[in-house]
Amino acid sequence: MRWIVLRQAVISCLLAALAMPGVARTRPHYGDTLRVEIAGDPWDRPNGLARRLVFEGLTEMGADGNLQPGLAVAWTSENADHRWQFRLRPGVHFHDGSPVTSPAIVASLMASCGSDCPWGAVRALGASLVFTSDAPMPQLPALLAGDAFLISKGQAADSDGGSGPFQVSASANGVLTLIANETSWQGRPFVDAIEIRSHRAIGEQWLDLSAGRADVVEVPVEDIRQAQQDHLNLAISDPVEVLALQLGESGVLSNPNLRSAIAFAIDRNAIANVIFQKQARASAALLPQNVSGCAFLFPAERDLNKAHELRGGMTPPLLSLEAGGSGAIQLAAQRIVLNLREAGFNVQLSAPGAKPASMHLRTFRVAGADPASDLAELVRAAGQADLVMGSDPPAVYHAERAFLDRRVLIPVAHLPRAYVTGSRVRDFHLRYDGTPDFERVSLEAGK
Repeated sequence: MRWIVLRQAVISCLLAALAMPGVARTRPHYGDTLRVEIAGDPWDRPNGLARRLVFEGLTEMGADGNLQPGLAVAWTSENADHRWQFRLRPGVHFHDGSPVTSPAIVASLMASCGSDCPWGAVRALGASLVFTSDAPMPQLPALLAGDAFLISKGQAADSDGGSGPFQVSASANGVLTLIANETSWQGRPFVDAIEIRSHRAIGEQWLDLSAGRADVVEVPVEDIRQAQQDHLNLAISDPVEVLALQLGESGVLSNPNLRSAIAFAIDRNAIANVIFQKQARASAALLPQNVSGCAFLFPAERDLNKAHELRGGMTPPLLSLEAGGSGAIQLAAQRIVLNLREAGFNVQLSAPGAKPASMHLRTFRVAGADPASDLAELVRAAGQADLVMGSDPPAVYHAERAFLDRRVLIPVAHLPRAYVTGSRVRDFHLRYDGTPDFERVSLEAGK
């Protein structure tokens, strides 16, 4: 109740602040510091806000979700996608001034995935990189745009080891300060610096925004409708995250019928409509409808009778469900526990620090607009064997269907991402994957 009252007070302050007249808008203004607040850690893997500001990949997903050059300017494949050659962008330097060379990139890539790389071997060849594999690698250029393969010097996690548009200036008392990279090959960002204040509760973020202490704050999915109704400066993406239940294929859930029974027992519509306030889309597909166009072919309706039939009277041992993330994710986990108990399973939520759980409720990010690449990356992010498939829609659909039939990853819902900005923020947009495009943001002079 206190948060409801507090939220209404914050919204009133925000409306008053955002209604204040602003200066005439001309072209973007260089300078000033953008203040961002988040609930998580800016270096989180994957998709921590700081990572793509400091580090870069050989390729990257553009704001529209299409693959574009990054540290590599061009790439070609040979031998039916068993061999790829990437030509590097000349004249790029790490933040410490040292050149970004092909041997440095090879070292970074090998350190990032060790023995579990989506290629057999990678080597430096002059100003190029050559990837080879015994299996075809049709999605390699898109996979290299992923967070796992961002290039850093010496695998620095939170230092000046990158080459991106911003570099680390300071990190203290929960505030990470990034300053503009004056020599970025992408061009200098408009703002001089970005301050990212981490581990801030949503209520604290909104209070700071209303008081003028923050410029960009997060909006949980379940609060998007309220922000829309209150006409805040809201940026919202298409569905870009997959909420899914991950199961093991061994141990207590080695029986595929039990895993299928779990899939039929989940009430996806209740989770999407009640817990996420109709801002999520219930789905039994991995890829959102806006990416693949095929999500409607995976029925998302609950079938409790089918769940009982598949369980076949078996009484499996106690199952545990672990969930991380926001309060809504925790509520979704609680609802899944109740759903499974109704289907005859003995389930409990896993306490922090308890023994490894038999099920995990996780979110996975959809990176781009290419269904084949997105599916390959989602499967890889789930720790499963790399998928090899064609890039045409039927091939992607059949690959997704075959993978989901294993019931090791059970989709629940597709979620958007959203942020609210203050009145002095200009040209704030979300990329295709729901991350803020901070490189192009500017701030009103004098505010």
